[in-house]
Amino acid sequence: MKGFTKGLVKRRILVIVVCLLLLVPSILGMAATKTKYDLLYYLPQDLETVQGQEILLQDFGKGAFSLLVTEGMSISEQADMENALKDIPHVDSVIGFASITKGMFPMEIIPSDIREMFQRGDCMLSAVFFDEGSSSEETMEAINQVRKAAGEKCFVSGLSAVVTDTKQLVEDQEAIYVGIAVALCVIVLMITMDSFLLPLIFLACIGVSILWNLGSNYFLGEISYITKAVAAVLQLGVTLDYSIFLWHSYKEQKALTADKDEAMAEAIHLTFTSILGSSLTTVAGFVSICFMSFTLGRDLGIVMSKGVVMGVLGTVVLLPCVIRLFDKPIEKTSHKPLLPDVGGIGRFVVKHYKVLALVLVIMIFPAFYGYNHVNVYYDMSKVMPPELKSVIANKKLEETFDMATTHLLLVDSDVSQKDVRDMTAEMEKVDGVKSVFGIDSLLGAGIPESILPEDVLSMVKGERYQLMLINSSYVISSDEVNAQIDSLNEILKKYDQGGMLIGEAPCTKDLIACTDHDFTVVSLISIIAIFVIIMLVQKSFSLPVLLVAIIELAIAANLCIPYYTGTELPFVGPILISTIQLGATVDYAILMTTRYKQNRLSGMDKKEAVEKAVSSAAQSVLVSGLGFFAATYGVGLYSNVDIISSMCRLIARGALLSVAVVLLLLPAMLLLLDKIIVHSTLDMKAAR
Repeated sequence: MKGFTKGLVKRRILVIVVCLLLLVPSILGMAATKTKYDLLYYLPQDLETVQGQEILLQDFGKGAFSLLVTEGMSISEQADMENALKDIPHVDSVIGFASITKGMFPMEIIPSDIREMFQRGDCMLSAVFFDEGSSSEETMEAINQVRKAAGEKCFVSGLSAVVTDTKQLVEDQEAIYVGIAVALCVIVLMITMDSFLLPLIFLACIGVSILWNLGSNYFLGEISYITKAVAAVLQLGVTLDYSIFLWHSYKEQKALTADKDEAMAEAIHLTFTSILGSSLTTVAGFVSICFMSFTLGRDLGIVMSKGVVMGVLGTVVLLPCVIRLFDKPIEKTSHKPLLPDVGGIGRFVVKHYKVLALVLVIMIFPAFYGYNHVNVYYDMSKVMPPELKSVIANKKLEETFDMATTHLLLVDSDVSQKDVRDMTAEMEKVDGVKSVFGIDSLLGAGIPESILPEDVLSMVKGERYQLMLINSSYVISSDEVNAQIDSLNEILKKYDQGGMLIGEAPCTKDLIACTDHDFTVVSLISIIAIFVIIMLVQKSFSLPVLLVAIIELAIAANLCIPYYTGTELPFVGPILISTIQLGATVDYAILMTTRYKQNRLSGMDKKEAVEKAVSSAAQSVLVSGLGFFAATYGVGLYSNVDIISSMCRLIARGALLSVAVVLLLLPAMLLLLDKIIVHSTLDMKAAR
């Protein structure tokens, strides 16, 4: 290892050139990696709702669909608009009164219950089906074309419209997220480090490793927009302290040898050993979310696990060479750290450790109660700012037609017309169902099937299934709509065992069930994995319990705040934060505990050992925590995509809470449990 590190430092120019050349395939890989903007895409493929979507695409050529609300159009203008939409690439069909009847039937002679499905006042409704999925590039481009063709009098609602707006918004903001994170990190590092040039070198090298990571996503084929938006910011936050470790180690080695290359080679060796253990817990946290049945977790987990590995490589390969190259400018821009002396924290903790332990005990119940009762939402339109076109359209649909969502019903084509009419009648009586529309809805109005053109019939009737639409006044993910879906499924199965109820609301209901299960599984896996790593590193049975419990308390304190403030979180927030905060900040507790063990083994009593441990570790913990906070908090404040904003604010707050419990509550528990720790840790015999 030492021979390798010496060769690395001596050939630093070559190493830097190779690292920079690797940016070329990385940038090409980033450009070629596709992005998914529909979170329902990540549902397990064995769900009936997911299989139904595939059948809809295969049998009817229909993937995504949107409901259009038009204002102030005559029947002829509506018909012209609907017919114009059919010519847009990837628009499969348009279902509306004007285009279905082709003007053969005046609206006035249609029964009022049928007419109200399509017209309220001066507003009319039509459904547009696309031949690709909700988040495909083709569908999103078609949505933009529909908006252009329909004009300002038309409001395009539905998941596909939300996805289209999400893409535009996130793409516009991604570069700003990184810029904010970098700017705030520079400020923190300028204050806490001892050189004005050093923070820029740190961030440049981390930036290179981020590009390596994002470029390697090409081999995954595609990633979610959430992963794409936060991966760079998260990687910066969780790997920043590796660079700080290397710098501190290099300074220590320079004091021991006059040969700077020798000093850096030794620093690389020592740093790699140190950050290897540190990075394992972080990787374990990200790997654990790969076990989510909702595969967004796997998407983010794989990308961020790679990011930590790339961060380690950047720290031990590229950064040492750049520091040696700019050694003289770094020295010329050196200054005293502006961070106040934090040595007094150790004295404060030892003096008041019983009070701090009591604070910990008092925190447990309210923190974990709020943590277990935090309110989450699943409606994807809620993550978007209210001024977006799709959000305005969804609100228009709800206000004008009293429709919050639309379910799709796939019924066997062999089911008799009588059974379909009976089933429709039962479904219309279900609470919150505004209307049920299918081919038999028109036939029931006295229009013979033979009079309908074949192209109209083929829109809703295939060889295996006939397609029906159910309009609901209940909002997606609400208890009311979930109960409604259960009732509709019960009626459906009575008439057709193979029938399927699909659409955004049924998929979201499945999403709720998946993520409830995932929260328990992922939390358990991350705790077990990190527990085992700490047990092996610390050679102790008691320390893993203490360290994981301390960070879990910080996580509970973080997630209980939204509960007590009445704030709803996007559904992925609690799952991801519980693992990311544990994996990324348990290192602070490990550092503190390692210093405490070293002090006890050197002959210090427990109070002196804890005081010295806090004093020596406080600056590293504060710098790391503040860096993590800076990398995420600004993005959380800036982003108006709630799923990104909420995650970043939770991570930022979690970093500070972890710093607080490690510096104040962990030392108090080390003092109280000193005897248990000493007798249950294999390498602390000398301290007994």
